[in-house]
This record gives sequence, structure tokens and C-alpha cells, in this order.
Amino acid sequence: MARYTGAVCRLCRREGLKLFLKGSRCFTEKCAIERRNYPPGQHGLGRSKQSPYAQQLREKQRAKRIYGLLEGQFRRYFERAERERGVTGENLLRLLERRLDNVVFRLGFAASRAEARQMVAHGHIQVNSRKVSLPSFSVKGGDQVQLRPTSTLQERVAENLSAGRGQVPQWLELAAAEKRGTVRSLPLRDDIQIPVQEQLIVELYSK
Repeated sequence: MARYTGAVCRLCRREGLKLFLKGSRCFTEKCAIERRNYPPGQHGLGRSKQSPYAQQLREKQRAKRIYGLLEGQFRRYFERAERERGVTGENLLRLLERRLDNVVFRLGFAASRAEARQMVAHGHIQVNSRKVSLPSFSVKGGDQVQLRPTSTLQERVAENLSAGRGQVPQWLELAAAEKRGTVRSLPLRDDIQIPVQEQLIVELYSK
């Protein structure tokens, strides 16, 4: 399973905002954005105004890093979004939101999408009472996502839920006591609260 293995805090600094890639650390004063709010590298403090292409590239990189995808994976999601009816940019974000690792994170079972991805890959999550170990699994309306009753992560998930770091989006419903979530409906653009201008991504890939 391909994944980024470098330092994640520098990714937040490069994008200029918190991507919440480090779990609980992102909510403390140790967060890299709190300590050094400028791009990494020798010329981080002296970067000039961005060109239109650079702005488009930054939006694509930001979306990739928020959802923890590599370039090839992200490009395949974009091609799939192009084939669907509707606005391509909105289709792209909806497809990304429906990933199982993202749903586990949105429900509050994990402190970051990276932790959620590991939970799924290690077989701790089940969908409709069946174990699913594929982080890219796409949920549908009515699906029930639950921590497996035999999972060794019961206490960890309980800690994450009690921390209450984020609000569960309206398209999901959480039953915290049972460590279970239900996909009430497919997400709409207004339900996806991430700092990304998807139209710039469409413009970049349309060149």
C-alpha cells in the first residue's frame, strides 16, 4: 500500500494551514504552524507572489495532502469524477469524502486520516457487519460503519470520541456508545468543509 512516509508537519507549513495530519499534536502549541508559520526550506520566508498555475497546483497539492493520497491515486479520482454527471470539482470532493478511511476520521474514531487509514488496513473496521480492510472503499447511503467488537482498539477509539475534536458532518450519524456510524446520505458540497477551491484543480488538469 503506497503512502507518504516523510515529515507531515512540513506539509502543513507548505500549504500555510493546519491539515490535521499529526492527530492530537495539531491541537497543541507544538503544532508546526503555531511555531513556524511559513513555508519550509531555505527560501521559505522569501517566496514571491504566486502565478495562476502555482495557485492551481497548490490547491491540488492541498487536496491530495488532506486526504493522504499520492498523485496517481488522486488523478484516478479526478478521471472518475469527470465521467460522472454534474460538476467535476464537486464530484471529485464527494468521491474523496466517501472513502472509508475519511468516514472513519469524520466519525471521530481516529485522530487523523492517517490513523483512520491504519485502522481500516489492519482490519479493525467493518461495514454492514463485514470486515473491510481497503481504505479506498467507497461507502453508500445507508451503510453502517462500525469498530469491530473484537478489535483491540476499543479504548483508543473511546478516547478519540471523548476528545470531541470535530463535529460529525450532517451526512453521517454517530452512535458513540456503540462505536457505530451510519451514512445517512451521500455528501453534498455544502457538507464538505475543507479549505480547497476545487475549480482550480479542474483548471489544472484541463490544461
